[in-house]
Amino acid sequence: MRHIVLVVLCIALPLAAVAAEKQQPSYKVTYDGGSLPDVKAGSPLKLYIDSTGIRLVRDKAEVANIPASTITEISYGQDVHRRVGTAVAVGVFTLGLGALTALSKSKKHFVGLTWADGEKKGGLAMQCDKNEYRGVLAGLEGVTGKKAVNSENMTVKN
Repeated sequence: MRHIVLVVLCIALPLAAVAAEKQQPSYKVTYDGGSLPDVKAGSPLKLYIDSTGIRLVRDKAEVANIPASTITEISYGQDVHRRVGTAVAVGVFTLGLGALTALSKSKKHFVGLTWADGEKKGGLAMQCDKNEYRGVLAGLEGVTGKKAVNSENMTVKN
């Protein structure tokens, strides 16, 4: 009985390791606008970065496949808001917490891409999670060889 369990484990563990290696890391992003015709602003997407380029996927269907060599610019920007609505709601119950909440800020992190593939040119802006935007930028910079530009005046609308 022990031999059978050992044989099963010897086969199952390497297969599990190979399957884990094949899974490509992805980032959850929100499409904020750009030149993707079939995607509406606010749509959740998954961003895959590999050695040849980037892919954007929605509901297991590929929306865009952008070769790394065609990317011309990577930009980064933040949208900072005061939490006024939350402060008013909290202030109804306790003025002290409402005032403290009014002083706090929320940040949204946006990454923009532009590309040119012959006659096909395009661009997009996507909102990244606050814990993942650095990884997205590092991945894009590594694949394309381009440095991200900090775009303070990035005009984005939700």
